[in-house]
Amino acid sequence: MTDDQHKPSNDRTDTAAKTVTEDGLDIPDTEADNMAEDAETAFPGMDGLDEGMLGQVQEMMAKLERADELEKENADLRGRLARLATDFDSYRRRTQEDVNAAQGQGVSKAAEALMPVYDDMDRAVSMGAADPAKLIPGMQAVQGKILGVFAGLGLEATGKEGEAFDPQWHEALQVVPGDEDDVIVQVYQLGFRMGDRLVRPARVVVSRKG
Repeated sequence: MTDDQHKPSNDRTDTAAKTVTEDGLDIPDTEADNMAEDAETAFPGMDGLDEGMLGQVQEMMAKLERADELEKENADLRGRLARLATDFDSYRRRTQEDVNAAQGQGVSKAAEALMPVYDDMDRAVSMGAADPAKLIPGMQAVQGKILGVFAGLGLEATGKEGEAFDPQWHEALQVVPGDEDDVIVQVYQLGFRMGDRLVRPARVVVSRKG
């Protein structure tokens, strides 16, 4: 008899031994042994379990470990969400502060531009008190200066006598007979626009051929 005939057969020579659970999962014996030790630690007295029940316990423990990992990931996501909410609140507060500051600067610049107009009006009233004939020219000068300030702010006057009526910019308070249709013949209140945006419609009287 040869030496090879005396050697015990060993199926683990080329491949690692595996344990097959009831659900078809292949688990290496080394990992299975570790899980078995964990199971024994968690559930003492399991030496008497058959392989099928042991496989189920090992599978359950694997799921519990995965559940613990998911819980940690969930806690991490909740923390990141809380930090994101805090950052967004800070951004929103800073943005509102910037808007308020810009509005304040705009009001300040507009008031500063109108201060010389007030000074001219004050002088016109003082001169008109001494000589009423000078009041109208003074007020007309103030009126022109105000329109200049508005132009500097980007406002354009609309709704003048002789101008074609446009419902986009004008509001017709009255229609009277005239030589042409849709022509402004009287202005009750001057309108203003800023580019394509209406700031205030002109209130006018419009002609219509009778």
